[in-house]
Amino acid sequence: MKFWCGTAFMNTAELPRVARMLDESGFHGILVSDHLVYPRNPTTPYPATDDGRPFWPPETEWPDAWVLIGAMAAVTERLHFGNNVYVAPARPIVEVAKQVATAAAISGGRVSIGLSAGWNRQEFELLGQDFDNRGPRLNEMIAALRALWKGGWVSWHGEYYDIPELTIEPHPPVPVPILCGGESTPALVRAAHYCDGWVGTAYTLDEAQQWITRIEGYRREFGRADEPFDIIVSLRGEPSLDLYRRAADIGITGVMGAPWTNHDMIHAGDHGHLKESAERFRAPIEKFAEKFVAKLA
Repeated sequence: MKFWCGTAFMNTAELPRVARMLDESGFHGILVSDHLVYPRNPTTPYPATDDGRPFWPPETEWPDAWVLIGAMAAVTERLHFGNNVYVAPARPIVEVAKQVATAAAISGGRVSIGLSAGWNRQEFELLGQDFDNRGPRLNEMIAALRALWKGGWVSWHGEYYDIPELTIEPHPPVPVPILCGGESTPALVRAAHYCDGWVGTAYTLDEAQQWITRIEGYRREFGRADEPFDIIVSLRGEPSLDLYRRAADIGITGVMGAPWTNHDMIHAGDHGHLKESAERFRAPIEKFAEKFVAKLA
């Protein structure tokens, strides 16, 4: 089992120190969330709340994913970095390719990317990207990114992207795993058809099993059932060796969480303790690592 920690709602300046603690304690990786801005007058309803408003306040910090990953990679040796999730189709594709490739080079290949089609039309408009075709465009972006990361002279000619021959250096030293998030049918199909894994949210084991069953069904349809595939989710319930062993048995390869908090506290708006200095997290990190990471990683 791979153990990942999230970074949402934490103090941006403290995260490189937290990453170093996770690295020293044997955690597999850290996942970075993504939002560009909080509009004064939101026009796109947030899909996960009843009133359509985000559950975080406007002043919440959402650092640029790849700047933060580069900073954390520079002070760690083994920790891996990914996203839960990154709204890549809101950005120009060549910019995404460049940022991820640079982070991969700095980290020595310890980078994956977790993609999402996104939900906030205003973010797309601010960056000059089409919101209405974001789903099929993301499908093509996955293949195009893999081509652009090969190194040397590369190009891509598709329905949505037409990139002339060029070089993008540095290129990743090893292939960058591409995962996708989302629970809609197009998102699950995208993960099963095009990606190396799927990033979920927080579930009980029974709920997780339902999503995994659907994804496995799509993977069989696409002839990919025997290929390696990562599934990273948060698990509701008291952490235990039994919980994580049962998770592995149903196909979960990575557990996402944070030893110093839980999913319900975050969604209830209890974020204050996450703004404390990094040293406040050392004890829970080391305790969790001793109880679970060292025994199951």
